[in-house]
Amino acid sequence: MAAGRSTAAEEGTPSEETVGDEDQASAEPLDLTNKSVVKATVLLSELGRHRQGITVTELAHAVGMTRPTAFRLLLSLEQTGFVVREDNRYMLGWQMARLGRLADPYAGVVPRIQPILNEYAAKFNETTSFAMVTGAASYDVIAEASSSRFLNASYMYVGKSYPLHASATGKLILAELSDEEAGAALPARLESFTPSTITRRDAFFKELQKIREQGFSTLDNELEVGLFVVACPVRDSAGALLGVVTINGPTERLKQLDIQDAVAKLNRAGEAIAKALA
Repeated sequence: MAAGRSTAAEEGTPSEETVGDEDQASAEPLDLTNKSVVKATVLLSELGRHRQGITVTELAHAVGMTRPTAFRLLLSLEQTGFVVREDNRYMLGWQMARLGRLADPYAGVVPRIQPILNEYAAKFNETTSFAMVTGAASYDVIAEASSSRFLNASYMYVGKSYPLHASATGKLILAELSDEEAGAALPARLESFTPSTITRRDAFFKELQKIREQGFSTLDNELEVGLFVVACPVRDSAGALLGVVTINGPTERLKQLDIQDAVAKLNRAGEAIAKALA
């Protein structure tokens, strides 16, 4: 080799042979998923359901993983601060909390569920929306889809806040709690927005019991005169409430719907959303 010249590898430039290999590889359908990373995220997701911690044996059983595999992954996650161990019980670590503060909580979520909302908005020919549960008695409306109708509900819902007692989503979330817990989450005085707003606490608790029994909630002129909403839960594989999917529209139109049929469709939308978020 002549002095002063270097090979392609020395300069960091791929050789023709390497390029040919890459071209051939790119032409082949390869699974580039790192299975260990996927398994680690499964463990982290399950740890999020156990605030007081869980043993490696319990965790492995919960996610359908062998104990040695779960232990090996937990050891790596512990070394990097994503998991902490106390008395042989594992829980989410400080790195998860730090990254959580930096992350957009809905980045990547809306693109996954928007096609589903679009599909069901077209089926209902009304507005559909999805709210993500953020706490025991809190939520954010993060996505919606409008129908082709000229007259829709007068509010656009994304990013807005609504009183729990005058919101179909709020009522459904409160129905997940006991009456005592729901009462603690409510303000001392239930504000009236229309003549139909439920403002008596005893009447509101009866409404929550009805929602628990039927599995869905409605909002009938309680926040805005002329607005009717049907809401159904979106649950993960363990049955925990992830969010709420709704259909929103003018009272005179939505009250003409077969509510049970509408609920069945919304539940199918909820199942599709839960699958998209899994």
